[in-house]
Amino acid sequence: MKTTFYKYSVFALIVGLMINATSFAQETSADNYRMLFYFKTLKQADNSRTLEVSFIARNKKDRKDKVPVYDAEIKFYNVLNDEELLLGKSKTNNEGIAQITLPESQDYLIDEEGYINLKAYFEETDAIDEQEEILSVQNLHLELDLKEIDSVKTVLVNAFVLDSLVSKIAIEEADVIISVNGMISKMPIEEGTIEEGEFEFEMPTDIPGDVDGNFTVYAIIEDHDEYGNVIQEKSINWGVYNKQEVEESNTLWSEAAPIWMYIVLTILLVGVWANYAYTIKNLFKIKKEGKALEMNTENQ
Repeated sequence: MKTTFYKYSVFALIVGLMINATSFAQETSADNYRMLFYFKTLKQADNSRTLEVSFIARNKKDRKDKVPVYDAEIKFYNVLNDEELLLGKSKTNNEGIAQITLPESQDYLIDEEGYINLKAYFEETDAIDEQEEILSVQNLHLELDLKEIDSVKTVLVNAFVLDSLVSKIAIEEADVIISVNGMISKMPIEEGTIEEGEFEFEMPTDIPGDVDGNFTVYAIIEDHDEYGNVIQEKSINWGVYNKQEVEESNTLWSEAAPIWMYIVLTILLVGVWANYAYTIKNLFKIKKEGKALEMNTENQ
């Protein structure tokens, strides 16, 4: 991925930034911040292509002080020589991210070397100077096949580009990551290199799957100089589903509690009822003595 980054002078005031009340109350100079304008592309499994910009202002002294540029309109172009084709535009969200997705059927302007030249552009405002970044990628095709070869579960990856005659040309070399879907994110299980357009990997037999044994396999190429980010995926029922059996144990709500529970409960109940009996007995005794005392008083 060929990248050309055009950086202009530092913006005058951080007015268009999304900042909190505390930082806004401080007299923060724009000179203390550097504009970060990152542009990347991802070719997805359905052959659509996502263009994404991350627009962040970072404090020059305190690198942890990062402020996303919010509601900034980013325009995306396909460039060839002096021709610019507007692909779409999008505004940054509260994280400073703007993106558009182009369908598989999108027609691109391609240069003589077979590269798609893409540009992300932010137009200058009173608060922020213009920002622009250009990247060039070849339209890589990634194929993922899952087969059992001699009873061995195998992952096969093919990677190629198409020439002007729509003939497949295998790529020479590219790093690839094989992952499976996890509970939160993709879980890498193998990292290798595609050579002469091919990569082969023996899938482990202990990959957890859903109740039907299904899981999803991903082949991912990340931040390649010529192809950018490319991902392909496929689902297969090679997974292992481990049903956890809950062991029955004696609990307070089970049909059969431990013997010691019965003993303790019996002692407590006997103690309570004995206290009731003792109290009632004393009440009758007090009542009887009260009557006797009353009769003696009358006789006198």
